[in-house]
Amino acid sequence: MATVFWDAKGVILLDILPQGQCINAARYCSTLDRLKEAIRRKRPGLLRRGVVLQHDNATTHSANLTQQWLQRYG
Repeated sequence: MATVFWDAKGVILLDILPQGQCINAARYCSTLDRLKEAIRRKRPGLLRRGVVLQHDNATTHSANLTQQWLQRYG
């Protein structure tokens, strides 16, 4: 499975989940950590202006661990 984060300028992060592994809240939060660093490197200043993530109600998006991550980092 691939998770892709992008904006109008192009792909910011492509995260590939190894075959046979499942995405869970801990893995998703780890991906969000990598996304935060990729934004910092590729789009300087964007984190200060604000980032919008569009989530659905997938279990990994609505899990307590993910919600805590989102609250911590805004």
